[in-house]
Amino acid sequence: MTHNDIFRRLRYIFSLSDSKVISFYEMGNFEVSRAEISSWLKKEDQEGYEKIRDKMLAVFLNGLIIEKRGKQDGAYPEPETRLNNNIIFRKLKIALTMQDDVILAVLVLAGFPISKHELSAFFRKPDHKNYRGCNDQVLRNFLKGLQFHIVDKTPLDDASVVKAKLATKKTKETFVWSKPKK
Repeated sequence: MTHNDIFRRLRYIFSLSDSKVISFYEMGNFEVSRAEISSWLKKEDQEGYEKIRDKMLAVFLNGLIIEKRGKQDGAYPEPETRLNNNIIFRKLKIALTMQDDVILAVLVLAGFPISKHELSAFFRKPDHKNYRGCNDQVLRNFLKGLQFHIVDKTPLDDASVVKAKLATKKTKETFVWSKPKK
């Protein structure tokens, strides 16, 4: 899953206009044009596609946090120069003020249940012995569950909907732990 996929999905999930996205970058004292946003939203095989850099996605996610939670006292947070799925997942958790139980419900809604212990391993510090790298499958399913919940207005506690989604799944996805890259 590329950063462009994440950017594209988040923009759709939260119905963010170009001007709103530009305002996220302005909060961090970064300039971005509508043309750049348009090139980030294109698929890889389309003409004019441009890969979004880690730092630019980090600024976008910081802007999303400020938009959803409000501006905190002090300086704007310094954007990370290197992003991984764990950092992206953590920033989304912060932006949406989600507790572990809610995240687990979102993953169940996407048809990808995991345990609370597996989830907590993603939010640990990289040097912790129980830290696990968040692979694309987990992040993709989290975004899919968010889309069901926010865009499609599917309640998180509707067990019949969850069972129906699981029943229509053609293949069972398996979860594979990945060790962090050093």
